Amino acid sequence: MSKVKNAAEVATLIKNGAIVAVNSSSGLCCPDAVLAAIGQRYRIEGAPRGLTTIHPIAAGDMFGTKGVDHLAQPGLIRKIIGGSYPSGPSSAEPPLIWQMLGRNEIAAYNVPSGVLFDILREGAALRPGVLTKVGMDTFVDPEQEGCAMNDAAKGEPIVFRQNFAGEDWLYFPSIRPDVAIIRASTADERGNLTFEHEGAYLGAMELALAGHNSGGIVIAQVKRIAKSGTLKPHDVRVPGILVDYIVEAPEQLQTTATPYDPAISGELFRPLDSFRLPAFDVAKVIARRVARELQPGWAVNIGFGISANVPRILLEEGRHGDVTWVIEQGAVGGIPLLDFKFGCSSNAEAFVASPHQFAYFQAAGFDASLLSFLQIDKDGSVNVSKLTARPHVTAGAGGFVDITSRARKIVFSGYFNAAAKLSIADGKLVVEREGKIAKIVDKVEQVSFSGKRAVAQGQDVTYVTERCVMKLMPEGLMVTEIAPGVDLQAHILDQAQTPLLISSDLKVMDSALFQPGSESEGQQKRDAA
Repeated sequence: MSKVKNAAEVATLIKNGAIVAVNSSSGLCCPDAVLAAIGQRYRIEGAPRGLTTIHPIAAGDMFGTKGVDHLAQPGLIRKIIGGSYPSGPSSAEPPLIWQMLGRNEIAAYNVPSGVLFDILREGAALRPGVLTKVGMDTFVDPEQEGCAMNDAAKGEPIVFRQNFAGEDWLYFPSIRPDVAIIRASTADERGNLTFEHEGAYLGAMELALAGHNSGGIVIAQVKRIAKSGTLKPHDVRVPGILVDYIVEAPEQLQTTATPYDPAISGELFRPLDSFRLPAFDVAKVIARRVARELQPGWAVNIGFGISANVPRILLEEGRHGDVTWVIEQGAVGGIPLLDFKFGCSSNAEAFVASPHQFAYFQAAGFDASLLSFLQIDKDGSVNVSKLTARPHVTAGAGGFVDITSRARKIVFSGYFNAAAKLSIADGKLVVEREGKIAKIVDKVEQVSFSGKRAVAQGQDVTYVTERCVMKLMPEGLMVTEIAPGVDLQAHILDQAQTPLLISSDLKVMDSALFQPGSESEGQQKRDAA
């Protein structure tokens, strides 16, 4: 019997109350045609109802790939467990899924992406669950929020503190999905899957194993179908023995707003001079200072935000190749991409499955991580996952908690406060108007990263802003550098809602950071003078 079905046909196979796991990262690998068909069936038939959906990384975005928003209809979803959620600009209407969880119409949880992959893997092996230290002393911990995003979730806990072998751990019971929905580039008639046009594998194999071993069904959306026996075995990332149904979707996007870019999937390597370099502005100054924290030979994780420009800084300074970039979606090496293509890399050396990449992160196998912050508090704790006033601006924690839980060195970057008017003149920072929202606060709205735990573990934590650099010390946050042109009292201490320590060896940030042109050009001019 043929495994090939259309999207409407596979939508009818999903039963009321099913647990449905989806492999996606925003628009990357998103099986959007299948999700759309499920949503369409519900509008017509009122079924399936009461689903629990699992998303290790967000399914869909706010820029043309609806993803989970196809399912955001009253009664269709009962519970959603996501590593991250569709996000976008504060000026846009929030995604439907955010509106529903905000109204407590569904129980919603934010679980670290790597832990969610672990939970599904344990379900696939018929093991009882996951014991982990990832997330302890953060919002993940049941002693804080226990991953619950709203009141509807608080009465149905999914994580517990448990003592094992004399130590406290977080225990997540395993999840066994009834349906796994994944995506690839090509399927042969037997369901063997290859990913030659994709920018990542994410957790396709792990989700397929979980669905199959749980006695459920595995649905694969693909761009094209090949004759049986024509795919090379080394290219097959998910074998057909795990795939029940194939849905052909020739128009599927490679990633958000991108029909197809061969450099994303490693089929073409771009010349280095084809990458856009950041314009000279305050954000570039921050990225330049972050870049100075790196050492040659390091493997460095990178997150969304200002730090995403650091690879371009190294490129501009002739330092490309000094470090190897590693991102949670699975790319190793190359140059991580920006904007709609974030989560992909061009010129990558390898693509690793996300669950393997997260195991690498969770055990601190890498050298440093460059990440953003929304808020920092007096203990050095960081919030990246929750802003009640504009919840859809953040995607939730994603892989942030997995990455920071044991990382040896972390560099957080961002603006000192929000909405300040800033400029640069004569190699100095000019604060034309102060921002109205403090980001250095007494207590963060949600603990995504625990400063106290970091101190106890001996982690090296630096915070880089446009007006100062701070280090996490056992006593609290210490200002170690200030920008040229900045008044320590007026522009830093008075703008922080919590007291800051001042280093006895306070330095002025290198003025070269605040000059246009590459730093190497500036150094050549200074040498000539």
